[in-house]
Amino acid sequence: MPTGPVAGTRITSEYAELVARDAFLWAWPLVNMTNRRIKFSQLPENVISGGAPLAPLNQLTMLTDYIEPDERAVACPNQDVVYGAGLIALDKSPVIIQVPDFGDRFWVYQIVDLRTDSFAQLGKMYGTQPGFYMLVGPDWKGDTPKGVTKVFRSSTNTGNVIPRVFQDDTAEDRKSIQSVLSGIMMYPLDQFDGKMKSVDWSKVKKLPAEGEGSAETPWVPAKSFFDSLAVALADAPPLPGEEARYAQVLSVIDAAKSDPKIREAVDKAAADANERLVEPLFEFRNYGLPLPHNWTTTSNNAAFGTDYFTRTAVAKSNIFVNAPIETKYFYQDLDKDGKRLGASKTYTVTFPKGETPPVNGFWSLTLYNEHHFFEPNALKRYSVGTKNKSLKYNQDGSLTIYVQAEPPKKEFESNWLPAPKTGAFSLYIRAYWPKVEVTNGVWSPPAVETNG
Repeated sequence: MPTGPVAGTRITSEYAELVARDAFLWAWPLVNMTNRRIKFSQLPENVISGGAPLAPLNQLTMLTDYIEPDERAVACPNQDVVYGAGLIALDKSPVIIQVPDFGDRFWVYQIVDLRTDSFAQLGKMYGTQPGFYMLVGPDWKGDTPKGVTKVFRSSTNTGNVIPRVFQDDTAEDRKSIQSVLSGIMMYPLDQFDGKMKSVDWSKVKKLPAEGEGSAETPWVPAKSFFDSLAVALADAPPLPGEEARYAQVLSVIDAAKSDPKIREAVDKAAADANERLVEPLFEFRNYGLPLPHNWTTTSNNAAFGTDYFTRTAVAKSNIFVNAPIETKYFYQDLDKDGKRLGASKTYTVTFPKGETPPVNGFWSLTLYNEHHFFEPNALKRYSVGTKNKSLKYNQDGSLTIYVQAEPPKKEFESNWLPAPKTGAFSLYIRAYWPKVEVTNGVWSPPAVETNG
């Protein structure tokens, strides 16, 4: 029995539009990843472009400090860790991941497939030991090389590797972290010789950002969506139950190749779905699990399965989130009364005594402008939390963070999280290596109080 239309069956433009509209929503993250791979395949060397670490396929590039505000490759960056990044193409070669000795420092390598689902576990929360680890594609056959501790198999050939290494806000820690950063590397299997390699990441070429704009790089243009979709679906075999969905979409793509009216219909559907279905998912308040005081969260990050809505919402608003055991995320667009956070008002977030996010790693409260990026400020302060050594607690042991455009009273400046002078903004809590109170929902963030 066929799983979709018989090959060559004549279809209507209306049917093609219906299938295309649906596909644009559920396959948006897959096309996002596919287009990133296409872009990175053109890189001749490791670079830092507009503050973002970029590398040729099957390599990664590390930063040597917090990511800069001009980065536009990935929305909602974090200024509590030093980042690295590298796209994998496992159909070209397996890759070796180096893990240096991090000592007591918090670290995690996020490793996801084309669907942005995690397929490897490397980090302090897993008790990972220093050494060599290997990533292989779905069709790889071979023996594990001597010296490789563990092999992780991806269900797709395309994926992303993003190391995150905690750094506090002191000059001393910026200096001491450099020795471990130099040992974080990824390279094709044929370069593996069993010896730990190192690189001075401070010498990587720095380039200005490509293009202009305040928003994230447009990785998923609606007009070319169905050209990239065929490539993405060839890389990501259908999950159980998706066979008919794949067959429907591929039959429409095939029809669009020879029928201009069908092509016009699917492009129209993509543009409409982008505007009406996907764009609204950029706003945190439009998806997720509701929590007290208008916060939201998600519970299946990096393991979305067939939860197409959440996968696309996360990919649109803040792609490349860690698995819940690695990081728990809390999103906020609103104050406690349900009004949009904005530059015209001042806010406070007060954690009662002993009720900052319960973590084994670290926590932070970050502010993003309306585009989900940092709004430059004179202090170069975009988050507060564990990394900050000068936070002042109230006499009762509580901790108040002041969120506003202008400085608060001098005695509160160490607890000031600068807000934009114009426009709306969002708040975002990360709990790295969360304790059970966070993962089981017992703990949730306090209200965002409006002060005027």
